[in-house]
Parts: sequence; C-alpha cells; structure tokens
Amino acid sequence: MKPGVRVCVPSAAFLGLFCRGCLSRSRSWPGRSFSSLPRQMSRWNSQDTCSPPSPQENVRVLITGDANFHPSLILNVVIFLLMSRKQYGRDNVILSDIKKPPPHVYANGPFVYADVLDYKHLRELIVNNRITWLVHYSALLSAVGEANVALARKINITGLHNVLDLALENCLRLFVPSTIGAFGPSSPRDPAPDLCVQRPRTIYGVSKVHGELMGEYLHHKYGLDFRCLRYPGVISVNTPPGGGTTDYAVQIFHDALSTGHHECYLRPDTRLPMMHISDCHRATVEFMQAPECQLSLRTYNIAAMSFTPEEVAQEIRKHLPHLKVTYNPDTVRQTIADSWPVRFDDTNARRDWGWAPAFGLEELVSDMLRSIRDKRTNEGLPVS
Repeated sequence: MKPGVRVCVPSAAFLGLFCRGCLSRSRSWPGRSFSSLPRQMSRWNSQDTCSPPSPQENVRVLITGDANFHPSLILNVVIFLLMSRKQYGRDNVILSDIKKPPPHVYANGPFVYADVLDYKHLRELIVNNRITWLVHYSALLSAVGEANVALARKINITGLHNVLDLALENCLRLFVPSTIGAFGPSSPRDPAPDLCVQRPRTIYGVSKVHGELMGEYLHHKYGLDFRCLRYPGVISVNTPPGGGTTDYAVQIFHDALSTGHHECYLRPDTRLPMMHISDCHRATVEFMQAPECQLSLRTYNIAAMSFTPEEVAQEIRKHLPHLKVTYNPDTVRQTIADSWPVRFDDTNARRDWGWAPAFGLEELVSDMLRSIRDKRTNEGLPVS
C-alpha cells in the first residue's frame, strides 16, 4: 500500500447481519423492510472497499455551520471557507447552514441550506455534490450549552452521529473540531497532553470527548479518515462573543476602543490557552492536507499562547494606556475556566505535520487593535 493511501475495509456480516451485496434479501423478510434497519448498515456492515479520491479527482468540501445556535462560530466558518476556496476553487467548497449568511458569502461561492439533524437531506447534499471532505463545525458552545443541556445534546451529539455515519458510508475525510473544554478538573493542566484523563463537566466538553472517541473508534475499526483538533480560545476581530468561556478575550478589544472600560467575568489570574483566528484556520487546512501516513493520532492539541485577563490588559495598555478593567467573576464561567488546562502541549502536532503558530500575544494584540480600529472607522463609529 502506498503511503498516505487509505483503504477502509468494514467487517463482513457484522453481528450476523449482511453486507451491501445481500440487501436484496432483506426486502423479502416478512414485516421488515430495509428502510427500517439502521441507516449506517450500508457501510458499517458491508464488504465494500473504501479508498480516498485519486490525486486527479478534485477535493470537494462541505462545511456545516449553525449560526442560529452559535452566531460567533459561523464567522469563523466563513473565513475558513474563503481560505479553502483560494486553494480548491470557488465551486468546490460549499458552506451550509440553517440560517441566511452574510451577503458576501453568496457572492464568493456556493451556499446551501442544511440542518445537521436532517440525515436524509445531508446525505443528498453529499451525494449530489460529490463531496470528498466534510468539515463539521455545528455545535452549541460551553456556557450556552449549560443553559440548555437538552438542545446541546441534540445538536452536539445527534448531529455528530449523522455526519459520522455519512462520512463512513461515503468514505469522506471528516474533520470535527474539539476544544479546550474536552478536559476536566482531573486532567493535567500545565500542560495538558494529547492523551490523558479528560472527564469534562460541561455538556459541551462531554459531547466533544464523545466525538473524539467515536471518530477514533471508527478509524481503527473501519478505516474512517477522521481528523480532530482541540482548539484553544480563538480570537477574531469578526467574531462577537457567542457564549464561550474565553469570549472575554475578544470583548476586551472592542471595549478598549469603544468605551475604554471592560468588565471581565473571570478572575484576573485565570490563565487559558488562546490562538489568533488566522493560526486556527491555517492549522485546520494544514492538518486536513497532511498525508494520513504522517498522523500518529486522530486528535491533536494545537497551541499558540496562554495568558490571563490581566496580562492581555497590560499588553493592550501599551497601545491604549487609558484602558480600565474591572473584575466581576461569573460563577458558571469561572467554574468552567478553573476546570480547563492553562496550557496545551502540542508537541505531537509540531512533530507529525509541522504545526507552528505565527501569532504570540504581542502580535495578536497589535493585529486586533489595528483591525477593530479600522472596522469601527469604516462603520463610522467612534474610536476611544
């Protein structure tokens, strides 16, 4: 077998059931049509060989988003989308969501309606558009998920199962992001390695660990090309706070340039790993492009910097000395933050596929202040 070539060979007649070649027999069973059988049986219990696209076949990417449940993340998806289109072609990267996107998304390439809870429609999109890569961003974030556990379970777990089944059935390369929230209070915190005790205490974190383990299981058992990165807190000028525990690190820049005052919901010494959005997107693209033979893991930590609210405030004051920060810790978010790592160990990502961040704290602060100042000026808003 050539390096980097994936061949998925599902087990035959798993648990006494039948493979795809025997589907016609199922229709003759009294009182039991094939449509009532588990939907994933066509791949999970077949003898079909699954191989990746040939080098001559175009990569065709479907990106799932869910702006209705986490408006901040959809902007990250859009930026990732635009970066991908530069490499793979305008019509080969398709964004999907349940909510109408910003106008420039339509102008830059295909957009389709897709609900990750609608398995049949998602399957149609994958088949009709000849999708080879599936990038699954739909999720309910940490603090919002704690306020609506039932909805978080539905979006984060049922939606995940749908894309796992479809990726396996259609032999797709599947990317599912994970998070700093996949760790818990019993995890090593400084630094947190790729492999350790996790046991998170939020539904968001539990669903992400579930996704990591399901993807790894399907990779080892059936050869699914599952890939996952644990994102730290991601900081972007285009991303308004959307219910995440690390969102203060976005809001503080907007407040610094608007009112000159930021009230932080975490203690000043709460250290968490963070990353500039550009590094986050570049890591994702580079990871998806990495030959499979280079990957020793299916889930990797990626790191760039780690700072506290007070440290980022001090760096901002080098540019805006008038910034005032007050602290009013929110019990829910502070408890979540205290259960998370203060640093990521990303040694394996650096060794296996060459990960290296471009932004440190100094570069991040300069870029965020410059970008937000330009944005406010263009929108006719005052700048403090």
